[in-house]
Amino acid sequence: MKSSALISLFVKPFLWLRKIRGLKLVYTPLLAIVLFTMVMSVILGTLHLQEKNQQESALFRELSFAKQRIQLRFANNTETLNSINREIAASAEDAKLRQLVRDQADDLIMNNHEIVKIIWLDAESKPIWSVPVKNNKSDFISRTQDDKTANENLASTIELSKATSRAAFSAFITLSSPTEEPIAKERRTVFWQVVPNIIGGQTVGFLAALYTAQGVLEIIPGELKAYYRFTLMTDNERVLAISSDRNTPKRAFSNQTSLDIGVLSPNMVLRIDTYPPPTNLTFRMLIGVVIGLSAFVIWSLWSVLKQMQVRQEAEANLRTETSFRSAMENSTPVGIRAHDMEKRITYVNRAFCEMTGWDAKELIGLEPPFPFWPDSRRDELVDKMNRALHSDINSGLKKGIEGAILRKDGSLIQTRTFIAPLINERGKQTGWVTSLIDISEPKKIREELAASQERFTTVLEGLDAAVSVVSLETDELLFANRFYRENFGNDSKGHFQLAHQENRIDTLHNIAQDLQDYIRDGIPTSYLYQESESEDVQLSDGSNKWYEVRRRFIPWVDGHLAQLLIATDITLRKEAEDLARQQEERMQFTSRLTTMGEMASSLAHELNQPLSAISNYCMGVAKRLEGSLDPTINKEILPALEKASEQAHRAGTIIQRIRGFVKRSEPQRKFIAINEIINDAVGLVEIEAHRHRLTINSSIAEDLPEVNVDPVLILQVLVNLLKNGLDSSREAYPLSSRWSAPPVSISADLDTSIFPAMLRIQVKDGGAGIPESVSQRMFEPFFSTKSDGMGMGLNICRSIIESHHGRLWAVNSMDAEHTKLVGCTFTILLPLESPDTSGNV
Repeated sequence: MKSSALISLFVKPFLWLRKIRGLKLVYTPLLAIVLFTMVMSVILGTLHLQEKNQQESALFRELSFAKQRIQLRFANNTETLNSINREIAASAEDAKLRQLVRDQADDLIMNNHEIVKIIWLDAESKPIWSVPVKNNKSDFISRTQDDKTANENLASTIELSKATSRAAFSAFITLSSPTEEPIAKERRTVFWQVVPNIIGGQTVGFLAALYTAQGVLEIIPGELKAYYRFTLMTDNERVLAISSDRNTPKRAFSNQTSLDIGVLSPNMVLRIDTYPPPTNLTFRMLIGVVIGLSAFVIWSLWSVLKQMQVRQEAEANLRTETSFRSAMENSTPVGIRAHDMEKRITYVNRAFCEMTGWDAKELIGLEPPFPFWPDSRRDELVDKMNRALHSDINSGLKKGIEGAILRKDGSLIQTRTFIAPLINERGKQTGWVTSLIDISEPKKIREELAASQERFTTVLEGLDAAVSVVSLETDELLFANRFYRENFGNDSKGHFQLAHQENRIDTLHNIAQDLQDYIRDGIPTSYLYQESESEDVQLSDGSNKWYEVRRRFIPWVDGHLAQLLIATDITLRKEAEDLARQQEERMQFTSRLTTMGEMASSLAHELNQPLSAISNYCMGVAKRLEGSLDPTINKEILPALEKASEQAHRAGTIIQRIRGFVKRSEPQRKFIAINEIINDAVGLVEIEAHRHRLTINSSIAEDLPEVNVDPVLILQVLVNLLKNGLDSSREAYPLSSRWSAPPVSISADLDTSIFPAMLRIQVKDGGAGIPESVSQRMFEPFFSTKSDGMGMGLNICRSIIESHHGRLWAVNSMDAEHTKLVGCTFTILLPLESPDTSGNV
C-alpha cells in the first residue's frame, strides 16, 4: 500500500505537467496572430511605399502635361504671329485690312495673358505700330530703370532673327522701378520673341511680342496650380516666376523638366512641387483595422475553447477509424477497385496494384477495355462486365465472375471478381465496387522497401512541379526533385523564397521545438501536419515566374520536424489571364471608336448642308455683281467671293470624304480608277500631316486601268498606311528639324515583272524603319508598338487586301552606306481582274 501511494505521489505531477503542455495547442493560433500582425505591418509599409511611388508618378504626369501645354501655346503663338506677318504683307495698300491686322494682334494679346505687347517694325527695325496703344499701363517698360536694356535685347534679337530667318527669343529681362512704385509681380521678368516677315527671300519687317515669365505660368490650368506649385527658372536655377508664394512642407515631392519653346529660345526649366496632406488618415485607419481584427480573433479563440475538447475527441475517433480502414485495406490480399456510373476506375487499393503491376495513377480514370485485360479476351470480359453491372445482385453473382488479368510484366493470372453497388449517404447509387481474388498461385514475396522508395522517387522526379523538404532546425535541404534542382539549385534558398520566409526568425524554430516535444511525449499531432491552402507566389528574382505553392509540416525519418513544399509553375496561366484582360480593354476601346465614327458621320451630314448653302450664296452674289461696271467690284469683291465659294466647296468635299470613310456599309465592289481612291486618302490625311509640319507626295502613273475593288475598304487601308508613315516620320524627326524630313510618298503603277500584271501601290516614309523583332509580328492581331494602339490596324489591312486576292508586305530602306534604316516601304499588289469576272470571259 505504501509503495502504491508513493508511486501515485510521483506520477500525478507528471500527468498534470503533461496536461499543461497539451494546453499549448490552444495558444498556437495566438502565435499565428502575432505572425499575421507582423505580415500586415510589412504589407502596410509596402502600401505606403507604393502610395509614395504613385504620388511621384502623378507628379511626373502633371509636369509633363504642363510642359506640353506651355510648348503647344508657344507653337500656336508663333504660328499666329506668322499668320499676322502674312496678313501684313497682303494688306500693304489697304487701310481696312491693316486695321484688321491690328485687331487680330489685339485679339492675340487679349486671349493670351503671357503676351503684353506686340510691335511691328520695318526692315530698318523702326517701330511702325504697336498694340495695345501706348499708355501708362501698356508702356510700363519706359518707367523702369531697364528701358535701355530691354531695347538692346530687342535689337539683338532682331539681328539674330534676321541672320537666321527664323523666330528668335531674347534673354530674360528683370525690370526694376527707379521710384518707390512697385512693379507688378506678373511683369517683373519679361523677354522678347521676334518673328521675321520674309517675302520672296527678303526680310520686309519684324513682328516682336513681349512675353512675361509670370504669364507663361498662367497657361497652366488653375486646378493644377491649386494642388501643385510651379516655378519657372533658368538653367542656373534663377527663379523667373512662381505660381504661389506658399512654402511647401518638408515632405513635399519635387520634379523639374526643361522647356523647348523654340529653336532659338533661352534655356528654361519648369519645376513642380506638391503639397502633401498633413496626415495620412488612410494609413492610420488600416493600422486600426489590423489591430481591431487581431483583437477580435483573439476573443474568438477564447470563445471556442469549450469546443476544442469535443473537436479533439471527434478527430481522434476519426483518425482511429481511418487508420483501421487503411490497415484493413492494406492488410487484405484482395484487390479492390471502384467504378463510377460511366465505368471509369475511381479507386484502387494497394493489393490490386500489386496484383496487376500497374500504378494507381496509371489506373485511375481508365475506361473499359482496360489495359490489364488480355487482348484475346477483351470482348468476352467487356460483355461479362456489362451483364454483371446491369443484373440483379442476388441472382448468382455471389459466386463471382471468373476472369483473367494481364500483368504489366506480361504474365497472366486468373481471378474471381465480386461486384456490389456503391451507395452514398443519400441512398443514391454512385457506382460499383469490385473485389478480385487471385485464384492462381499468388505471389508471396513482397517488394523490398528500397524498390518501393525507388518507385516513389522516380514518380517525384518525373513531376513537373518543385518538391522540396527542409529541416526546421538546421535549414538544410533534405530532399529536392529534378524540377526543383533545375530551377532553384541545390540549396534551401529557393524553398524559403517560395514559402515567403526569406527572413526567417527564431519563432519558427520555437514552433518546431514545441512540435518535437509533442511527438516525444506521444501526443497525437497529425492535425498539425495538415496541408496549408494553396497560394500564388511571384518570384522576386526578376524572372517574373508564378508558382502555386502548397506546404505542410511533416516528421522526417530522423524524428526531427521538417517542412514539405510543392510548387507548380502557373506562369502560362497568369499570362493567359493578363492577355484576356488586355483583349477585353482593347474591345472596349474598339466600341468607343465605333461610337466616335457614328458621331463623325452625323457631324459631316449636318455640316454639309450649311457649307453648300454658303457656296451657293457666294456664287449667286458673284453672278449678280458680274454686270456691274464698278472696277473695284470686279477687281476685289468678285475674286474674294469666288475664293470663298471654292473654300466652302473644298470644305464640303473634305466632309464628304470623312463621311464616306466612317460610314458603316456592307462591302461593295465596283470598277473604279485608283487615282480617285488615292486622292481621297491623301485629302483625309494631309490635314494631320500639315498639323505636324509634314508633307505628302502622290505619284500616279497615267492610263492606269480601273480595278474591281471596294473603294471604302481600300481607302481604309491607304489611310492607315499613310498615318503609320506620318507617325514614323514624326518620331524620327523632332519638331525643330521637320523642315528637313522627307515627304511621305504614295505611288501607283503597273507591276509587269509578274504575269499577269497587277496594280502596284507603294507607301514610303523616311522614318526609322521597322525593327526585325517587330517586322516578324506586326501583322499579328493585338500586337502594337504604340502605348495607346490596339494592334488591329495592319492585321485588318492585310485581311482586306487578301480578300481582294492581293498581297501586302513591308520592306525597310537602307542608306547609301547600308549602315542604318532610313525608312520603310509598304507595297500592295491588286489584281486587275477579280477571279469572278475573269472566269466568265
